[in-house]
Amino acid sequence: MKTYPFFMFFCQTEIFKTYMKYHKKKKALVLLADGTVFYGKAVGNREGTAVGEVCFNTGMTGYQEIFTDPSYFGQLMVTTNAHIGNYGTHKDEVESDSIKIAGLIVKNFSYEYSRPDADISLLEFLEKNNLFAISDVDTRALVSYIRDNGAMNALISTRVDELDALKEELKKVPSMVGLELASKVSTEEPYYYGEENAKFKISALDIGIKKNILRNLAKRGAYVKVFPYNTPFKELEAWNPDGYFISNGPGDPEPLTEAISTAKEMIESDKPLFGICLGHQVLALANGVSTYKMHNGHRGINHPILNLVTGKGEITSQNHGFAINREETEANKDLEITHLHLNDNTVAGIKMKDKDVFSVQYHPEASPGPHDADYLFDQFFDAIKTSRN
Repeated sequence: MKTYPFFMFFCQTEIFKTYMKYHKKKKALVLLADGTVFYGKAVGNREGTAVGEVCFNTGMTGYQEIFTDPSYFGQLMVTTNAHIGNYGTHKDEVESDSIKIAGLIVKNFSYEYSRPDADISLLEFLEKNNLFAISDVDTRALVSYIRDNGAMNALISTRVDELDALKEELKKVPSMVGLELASKVSTEEPYYYGEENAKFKISALDIGIKKNILRNLAKRGAYVKVFPYNTPFKELEAWNPDGYFISNGPGDPEPLTEAISTAKEMIESDKPLFGICLGHQVLALANGVSTYKMHNGHRGINHPILNLVTGKGEITSQNHGFAINREETEANKDLEITHLHLNDNTVAGIKMKDKDVFSVQYHPEASPGPHDADYLFDQFFDAIKTSRN
């Protein structure tokens, strides 16, 4: 038998041992509300159970942004990319102060990472945030099933021998329809972001705001005061801002009665107003347009949008499970549809005809993701400049 000295030597190195490390995994399952079961293994050899609405994201990168985006609060995330964790995590690549998803479902989980400037592995990041995750799931089959049958409540667990008990637990999980979640992710006290001597002052209503939205506002010369989700308009107005902003966030928009009331007064103030994602839905509700739960929603970083004002197409990052009623929007004398989603013709952007008030259903601040739509921030500040003059 031939021997290969170099190969034998390499097998003894720390590099080889690290990448060939065997990870023992406990059996786990995904239980959907309709009783369908998919099997997998627990990440990190830990036991656990997590519940929430199951949904999927088609992004090929940006998993850390997804996990920390407040808009995903209360959801079990299925990633369609086959490998998750291969580039580790970085302390600056977060959209909030903690993980916001309820649980994670992947095909292949990478315990080791190859990016030189990563801080820690994804496993360490999940353990630090006490998030339960499962791998080795046939995510292609799971995503196909969700796509055909719609987003629904689900449960992931290592208690594979307690299926009947798990089904009873799952029945107690509230539906996303009618569920108010902004209060779970909003700031408890007002805070400031940006340079105090900046050109502009913005009052932002936090119903689940992402950090990169604040970065985009600040780098365009804004000093932002961020207010809790239920702050009365008079408090936002008392700061004497040049404009108002309503953020993204999780859950059903219709229970946000305080935010909708505040939005109405923002509109009446005649100062520029910009809304993103959940903020877009709140603005629609403030104008008498209803919202509805989508079959699946839009979650990914390659969604095509048509800008009806310019006639140009845009590739956008999206994350939402609710949308505004198109027929009611078209019939509203005060509103104009500015953007449409090209996959299903849902409303992706609106503006008020006689005011500097506009919103989009997607995320122009994508990080990572396409930057086709970051002109919307410039549009907001152009409106502020005009308003000041």
